[in-house]
Amino acid sequence: MPQLNLYGEEIELYSNANKNKLRTGDKAFHNWYRFVLSFPPHLVRKYIKKFKLNNESILLEPFCGTGTTVIESKLNGIKGIGIEYNPMSYFASKVKTDWDIEWKTLQDGSLEIADETRIKIKENGNTDLLTLPQEQQSLLITDSISPIPLHKSLILLSEIQNGDNTCLNHQLLAFATSTVKYASNLRFGPEVGVSRKKKVDVDVVDGWLREISVMIKDLKSQENNNNGDNNNRSEIQIIRADARDVGDVLLDDSIDAVFTSPPYPNEKDYTRTTRLESVLLGFIKNKAELRELKRGLLRSNTRNVYKGDDDDKFIKEHLEIIEIADEIEKRRIDMGKTSGFEKTYHKVTKLYFGGMARHLENLKPKLKKGAKLGYVVGDQSSYLQVYIPTGKIIANIAESLGYTIVGIDHFRTRYATATKRNMNEEIVLLKWEG
Repeated sequence: MPQLNLYGEEIELYSNANKNKLRTGDKAFHNWYRFVLSFPPHLVRKYIKKFKLNNESILLEPFCGTGTTVIESKLNGIKGIGIEYNPMSYFASKVKTDWDIEWKTLQDGSLEIADETRIKIKENGNTDLLTLPQEQQSLLITDSISPIPLHKSLILLSEIQNGDNTCLNHQLLAFATSTVKYASNLRFGPEVGVSRKKKVDVDVVDGWLREISVMIKDLKSQENNNNGDNNNRSEIQIIRADARDVGDVLLDDSIDAVFTSPPYPNEKDYTRTTRLESVLLGFIKNKAELRELKRGLLRSNTRNVYKGDDDDKFIKEHLEIIEIADEIEKRRIDMGKTSGFEKTYHKVTKLYFGGMARHLENLKPKLKKGAKLGYVVGDQSSYLQVYIPTGKIIANIAESLGYTIVGIDHFRTRYATATKRNMNEEIVLLKWEG
């Protein structure tokens, strides 16, 4: 028999094999720049329909990432707000929701840049290679990009920055995507790593033009759909801010719905996923700026935990979280694990859920009465194989703060080889009664 959710609807089950694949017809704008761990656009559309949103609604994506929810908001004629602190993700979301440039201008300007870049690359040859300053180079994952592809990429980047700035941001985003996809040695599966087979030389211009052509195709399509009328496009606002402090950047009583996917409590350093392009575009220039970036993020891994962090004060009454953290620490001691990271496992667990509590508390005044919320989260066992039922805990935290738990919808299941158990990814559904 099919599994049913709380609405009596049949649950769609998704396997690991297709968990992050875009469906046919879903690539427009989303594919300009995308995390390997992004949730799919069709999931957003499902809850836009379930939440009964319309062109008078405002849909918030507080952990915006690369903008899956806000792009779907725009495509469906709904006003959207995205909040993101990572400067690369913030930049990507802003560009991916900016459809007001002329595709012909983008095309002509990019072809000129491509011609100039090819000339410069030919003149330079492969001697006296351009490199990054040592301070920036030290931020990269070792062997992220080989010397010749880096040299050519830096020439292309210089030509983009010195060209007509009418389409500069779109050209820079295409550069970020093409560099990772075609020029780098990075692989994602889902952890970011470096391929054994390094790319000694690549045609960086050809890869960049491929991504420009993707943008042109999508802009043409949207222009045709709207018959050139920009008034058909809903307003989207992307704000660079800490999602835990949404109260600082949103208007009171303004949000009709929330749909988002916060980081999961695991050992994934999400800044590593965007590190190469963040450094190349100048969003992170040194370790101090990297540290500042990590401080503005939800504490989801030991690499962004700092002295003085106190989000755990928001969950000091939640015994279930305290017990999980204590179990992690006990297991660490029993296993004789003594590294600095391992000693922080129990603390990051409390900081993570405390950060979510802080976010949900600060969000309350910004929600309209009857606002509906959906949080895509996943159960975890990253910390010494201690099971963390993320969705259930977040639902309990929300209820303690005055939210109504509508339900927890199953999204998909992944098999964790370390623990030999199925781990659920779920949508925690909440309502704010006001």
